[in-house]
Amino acid sequence: MTPSAPIVGIAADDVTGATDSVVQFSRTGWPSRLLLGELLPDSVEPGSALAVNTDARAMDPAAARQATASAIRNLIAAGANSLYLKIDSTMRGSVPAQIAGSMDAWQEQHPGCFAVVCPAYPAMGRTIENGLLRVNGGPVEDSPAGRDPVTPVPTSEFSQLMPGTTTISLSGSPEADAQALREAAGDGVVIVNAASDSDLLTLAAALVVAGPTAIPAGSAGLAAALATAWADDATVLTPPEPAPAAQGQRIVVVVSSLHDVARAQTDHLRDHVDPSDLRILQPDESLLDQPNRLAQWASAELDLPESLPRVVVITSPEAVGGSVTLSGAAIARSLASVVQQTLARTSVGALVLVGGDGARAVLDATRAQALRITGAIQEGIPVGVVEGGTAAGKIVVTKAGGFGPVTALLDTVTELTRTLTILAQSTEASS
Repeated sequence: MTPSAPIVGIAADDVTGATDSVVQFSRTGWPSRLLLGELLPDSVEPGSALAVNTDARAMDPAAARQATASAIRNLIAAGANSLYLKIDSTMRGSVPAQIAGSMDAWQEQHPGCFAVVCPAYPAMGRTIENGLLRVNGGPVEDSPAGRDPVTPVPTSEFSQLMPGTTTISLSGSPEADAQALREAAGDGVVIVNAASDSDLLTLAAALVVAGPTAIPAGSAGLAAALATAWADDATVLTPPEPAPAAQGQRIVVVVSSLHDVARAQTDHLRDHVDPSDLRILQPDESLLDQPNRLAQWASAELDLPESLPRVVVITSPEAVGGSVTLSGAAIARSLASVVQQTLARTSVGALVLVGGDGARAVLDATRAQALRITGAIQEGIPVGVVEGGTAAGKIVVTKAGGFGPVTALLDTVTELTRTLTILAQSTEASS
């Protein structure tokens, strides 16, 4: 990177969204990290991307606004001079409040800032056409996002999702488009139509011209386009960081997401892995709010840790409700406690964390300080290495519950098995 290259700060509403966005910068050669601990880095080189998680998605508007503003002020303190606000690609949760919080904090450094909202992610079937948010061509309210158990999306119309905003399409002239964004937003927010990756590249070019007073708010789709546009504007790339050392061949998959897509992917994994290679640890619903009983159950399940197979899946009950009323975060913390016991009793080479709450809970439980993002197994499935804490050096894959084909988890486990085998062979050869 040149000394003039930006330091990009990414504020995301959950952990999987943070990794899914920062990996787009890693792919383009930016040193990229998800920061998890309370300590910010002492110094950050130009051309770096830093992501933080606000947990704002399921918060009430006031809390989401405050959490987002606080996170962005921390990014500014760490040296960020360009900002990306990662929002859900299907507009789940407290998006308007997150945007308001980003403007609260950013205008302290950039008076007159405005937000440019485009959560389109065409590679994953999310598009914005004529002011309507679509998933695989249909209205978002008819997709699983419309039935989300925590943050359902009731309409595809941005006029209702973001009242008082204007939706525009761009011309392909960066200078004219930058001016159009400014005029349509005023001191507020503008929505941009995008139905293809080309549309996102067009928007990214306009945002480069608009400069840091424009706050891009979108999903990993726009993050990918901006990673390329900002890199081209600054001339990059940097050498890749070192690969992790082998820590074992076992893969632990943690499915905290209650999303229909995550359930289907878990079932597909279960159906296509040899039973001798797979173990499912699924606590009963009644244990989730009983920490001592849950620990006893997990201890019994892990009684012979050396006999655990190559793939261990730790998942929430099929249906959570009835006698137990817990938030997604509380369920995730319960599963994370089982993960802790598993890590303490057997060797694990890689963790696959499905669902933002679960990813956050597991990383918190292991006292991780950061994830060094190294790439992606496939679109929407970033991979990195834990820095700090009891899981330091382990490979971690994060995946949003609602993303990917039914084969996504099976593909991930297959690729990780290959990676762990290569790392083990490399370690043996060098010893």
